[in-house]
Amino acid sequence: MNPNTPLSPCHLRITSAARQRVLSAAQLKAHGVSAAQAAEQCGTGGPWQQPLPGVFVLHPGPLSGRERLRSALLYAGRPPASGRRTVPAQATGADPGYGEAMITGLAALSLYGFAAAPPALSTDRIDVLVPRIRRLRSARYVRLVRSADLPRPEQLDGLPVAPVARALADAVAGLGDAYAVRRLLTEAVRGGHCEPAVVVGELNRAKVLDRPQVVNAVGSLLAEGRALAEERLYDMVRTHGLPEPLWNVDLRLPGGPHLGAVDAYWPEEAVAVELDTRAPRHSRLDDDHRRQEHEAEWSAYAARREHLERLGVTVVHLSPRKLRDAREQQATVVRTALMAAADREPAAYVMILPR
Repeated sequence: MNPNTPLSPCHLRITSAARQRVLSAAQLKAHGVSAAQAAEQCGTGGPWQQPLPGVFVLHPGPLSGRERLRSALLYAGRPPASGRRTVPAQATGADPGYGEAMITGLAALSLYGFAAAPPALSTDRIDVLVPRIRRLRSARYVRLVRSADLPRPEQLDGLPVAPVARALADAVAGLGDAYAVRRLLTEAVRGGHCEPAVVVGELNRAKVLDRPQVVNAVGSLLAEGRALAEERLYDMVRTHGLPEPLWNVDLRLPGGPHLGAVDAYWPEEAVAVELDTRAPRHSRLDDDHRRQEHEAEWSAYAARREHLERLGVTVVHLSPRKLRDAREQQATVVRTALMAAADREPAAYVMILPR
């Protein structure tokens, strides 16, 4: 083969699969195709094209959505020039060449099936998450999102994709439309993709919680998450045959202080269930005032729970995620607490008020 010999997918033993039609310069070199030969195939009227530096598509027509995603990953995942090595041809099939890169932002949400995210083919930009130390620049339709703390990617149709909450935060960071932000956050919760507390934690990490288009959307997100958690709690009680409790009540000592609100209460057994829909305790809050408020909230919660326990009231703490993923197990926890009431000392008398 000389530089003037036309190349084709047949010569490279490459199939028509999308992955095999999009190759990096390093992968082509492993197949015996030099950089000069690859560039020649991308000339005017040539059979190949080069949509991104160092990335080649082995056909002349428009790229499919998957080819755009794969080309973005190959561009972002290529090793630095100083660290490049020749990859044996037989290894290129097993090594996709993505490195630590992963799809994030709106393109990732599209792969997760979000109706509020545009299809990958129609997106003007593909966000790719890479290590902070990468010096590669964004190019054409690829925007690099750098991070010192990369999450473990999910594999969707053979492509590494950031977890939903991380992709959501990266998408929101690039959006100025309050309506679009609200739609994405709402779908994340209603669609069961992730819990509100996890989303809030990622939005906090991305430092976008204070943006005007995010503030109101987060309030709606938390309200939506609580409503869904309450529905799961109702379903758990009724589906698993637990006694019907008093729902959403306040507890108070006669003539004394307010003991707090609980989501469900069985007065004869003195067992209370409380849903935790707050942000994670170890969220990395940068603002000192917000951090102090967060810690004060946790301290007040712990003190309230300890007070109830001293009065003989058993408090069962349930998280929305456990109610979603392990409902039968959580029903067993509540049932065990109700059965154990017979072996405990009688609880102090508390007043029960509607909330």
